[in-house]
Amino acid sequence: MMSTRALHQAFLAAAERFPERIAVVEPGDGEISYGQLADLSGRTCDQLRARGIGRGDRVGLYLRKSIDTVAAIYAILRAGAAYVPVDPGAPPARNAYIMHNCGVKLVFSESRVTEKFCAELDAIGAAPQVIALDDVCAGRALERWLGTQPSALPSAQETDASPDDDDLAYILYTSGSTGKPKGVMLSHQNAVSFVDWCSEVFEPRETDIFSAHAPFHFDLSILDLHVSLKHGAALVLITEDVGKDPMRLARIIAEHRISIWYSAPSILGLLAQFGNLANLAFPALRHVLFAGEVFPVKHLRILCGLWTQPRYFNLYGPTETNVCTFYEVITPVPDDRSVPYPIGQVCSHLLGKVVDESGTTVERGAEGELCITGRGVMQGYWGLPEQTVNSFLVDPQGTRWYKTGDIVVEESDGCYIYRGRRDRMVKRRGYRVELGEIEAGLYKHAQVKEAAVVSVPDEEAGVRIVAHLSCKVQTVPSLIEMKRFCGENLPLYMIPDRFVWQPSLPKTSTDKIDYQRLKEMA
Repeated sequence: MMSTRALHQAFLAAAERFPERIAVVEPGDGEISYGQLADLSGRTCDQLRARGIGRGDRVGLYLRKSIDTVAAIYAILRAGAAYVPVDPGAPPARNAYIMHNCGVKLVFSESRVTEKFCAELDAIGAAPQVIALDDVCAGRALERWLGTQPSALPSAQETDASPDDDDLAYILYTSGSTGKPKGVMLSHQNAVSFVDWCSEVFEPRETDIFSAHAPFHFDLSILDLHVSLKHGAALVLITEDVGKDPMRLARIIAEHRISIWYSAPSILGLLAQFGNLANLAFPALRHVLFAGEVFPVKHLRILCGLWTQPRYFNLYGPTETNVCTFYEVITPVPDDRSVPYPIGQVCSHLLGKVVDESGTTVERGAEGELCITGRGVMQGYWGLPEQTVNSFLVDPQGTRWYKTGDIVVEESDGCYIYRGRRDRMVKRRGYRVELGEIEAGLYKHAQVKEAAVVSVPDEEAGVRIVAHLSCKVQTVPSLIEMKRFCGENLPLYMIPDRFVWQPSLPKTSTDKIDYQRLKEMA
């Protein structure tokens, strides 16, 4: 059955209602109205279709966050294809692997990285069309490119695709335990069910101004982008350099009168401690949403004391489900509270249960793995059928439950308390990091003989990553050399905080690396 609603259709409906309203803002660089954004994405869609892009295709985005990127996302969706965003700061080799892995037919890339990126594509035998855009900013790069192209098909409105519910809307690549990133496949139904849930709970208004702090390859961006533009609200794009500077970030929130904020807790913690919030006014702020990692209570208490008027929501969920549970934090945070807040109750478009290692549902109050089912749960991992099967629990009724890997306890009121992980995955600055992928990157170094990576709790950073290494030669590489090497082979958020060199790594009785001993040492 054909869907009557695709992910991009809510934006197009808003553009018809509010053509003159501002849709997206790049602070200091420009803005674009709903009508202009619909037109720009429509003309870009025409050019994609002229290049053979259609329903079921994948199109890559190797671009910094910008109005150009937003327009390209909606152009790809309108053509019936799925968008595949990558981290513009990650090594070109990693991004080339991702594009090749999911078989993108075309990639929008920035000129500054295109040469290295294309060399990496050639090295692995990939040959998508690559469109290089100069100086991506405020939609101007896309306009310049369109100005160099011959006229495409008739009206974009006549050529918009009508995807099926199960057609892919986007693929988000996350860290993989095998050492390679894996693509999480999200359909239009998955995405729209989440956007609709956000509309139900947060009641966005056309007068709202949303932040877009998360990069577009991160699942937090789905709320920022698609919820705001569904409702005729404005979206303020926050670049990576500003996003890590609490003083500049606080001024943007105040000056642009942001009313709905969403980010990882680590950013809010920085704002609370170093953003000079007490000397700025934030009268418009009504919702503060956070997700991706545990929010240390002492930092949350400080923030709630400085921003007293908004409602605070703790959102939880892996990329495979987007948000699947939520909890409203009632402020102020009590002085005697020291334990983190619950991850909350299951969202209305999903169902959850807690199971033991055999897959049997445990009694309320007992620890177990959280499993989720419903319209928001991913289709699977791109090109990894066995891993997809292993990530689901199928009950006697044939229902597929996604196994989150998170250990929780369900309280008497139906709220879940997060206890930890089953595997070697950690959350860092909101990103999912498989420690095995860091190890695989370290083994690429010519002088690394053994590599074992562990995580240790840290009250300020949430988690610190320590790499234990042994060397093939007597003189070990310097810290600068290791940081440089990791910067060329891993995304920034995966680079270890410490490198510890040892003659050899400790082993268990079965001659495997003793990770427990390494954690104790760290």
